[in-house]
Amino acid sequence: MTAVDVNPGAVAVAEEPAFAVELRGDDKSIRGWVIADSLVEGWAMGGVRFTPGVTESEVRLLAAGMTQKLALVGLPVGGAKAGIVDDGQDKDAILRTFGRTVAPLLHGGIHLGADLGVTPRDRKVFFEAAGYDPRRRPRAKPMPYDWRTYYEPLVDATGDGVGRAAVAALEVLRRDGAGSVVVQGFGSVGRAVGRFLQARGHRVVGIADEFGTVTGADLPVDALVAITDHLGRIDRSRLPAGVSTSSEPDAWLDVPADVLVLAAQADAINGGNVHRLSARLVVEGGNIATSPEAKVRIAASGSILVPDVVANVGGAAAAGLALTGTVPFELPGQARKEWVFEWIGSRVERNTRDLLEIVDGGSADPLGELLAARRGTRP
Repeated sequence: MTAVDVNPGAVAVAEEPAFAVELRGDDKSIRGWVIADSLVEGWAMGGVRFTPGVTESEVRLLAAGMTQKLALVGLPVGGAKAGIVDDGQDKDAILRTFGRTVAPLLHGGIHLGADLGVTPRDRKVFFEAAGYDPRRRPRAKPMPYDWRTYYEPLVDATGDGVGRAAVAALEVLRRDGAGSVVVQGFGSVGRAVGRFLQARGHRVVGIADEFGTVTGADLPVDALVAITDHLGRIDRSRLPAGVSTSSEPDAWLDVPADVLVLAAQADAINGGNVHRLSARLVVEGGNIATSPEAKVRIAASGSILVPDVVANVGGAAAAGLALTGTVPFELPGQARKEWVFEWIGSRVERNTRDLLEIVDGGSADPLGELLAARRGTRP
């Protein structure tokens, strides 16, 4: 396979967004931004990031990524994103102020949901402050139950999709049989990916959290999930036998593996550590998980990168399916969940396969070609 960067330009915002709003709150107590990168008939959607270091430029990149994700799966919604700077003050108070501030946008067609630092419970806080119910948004299709009933069973949709991207990429690369996997980040996405791949016969040989890296010949993912807290931190005092640990920064890069799944912070692979990459296939399970410099160097090394806009689409697509009324709401709970997972997974697999085939054809801009092919399609 030709060594070509499969994600050129995906982290660079080439055009000005549809609109950008700086937030200070009705009482000047918050700092944040809402960026609508694109609008489709006045609609856009994306999550809210709540971290100490979030910046306007990061929110712009994330909003542009949402545009690409939704276009690639064929959902007729524009891409948006919000960011709130976490200054250590009362979180609920900040979220209520945020809700009151963005209420006109929510009611006007810009749907904002959960993202890094914002849980479904947090989302409910700012929804209530805004008096916003997604079921009653402009031109919304009737939903016979509340948003939580629909969305919370789909918490693993992103991880499932990332896992399916990894499997599809391995098949295209003709790496048949059980592969070895390192998962960087053990939050909800990382845990779901680890379970997904192990259930399909792949060996998880490394898992990284904020304390370091856990390694083993075939890590017991379910046992590790059982000793992991809600922040994705594995309890080192309760590790199963045969598991090794390292506190060295970025030790996950050194673990020999067929696949590395990035499911944590932005720029996890960057110019300062990319030379340590062992895996020949990298799948971005988190947003903008690889820096622009690292992308170029990964491609030059002959490794393959499946970008976040292809692999990490589950949460966005699940919300978009409901907002556009595409999901068959009449299905009972488990059948509805299975329908959503299959809808998302089949598109992730198709996009992964088609992207890598375009790469193999020697394209200078494979992601651009894939986006051009998908734009205008509908579910």
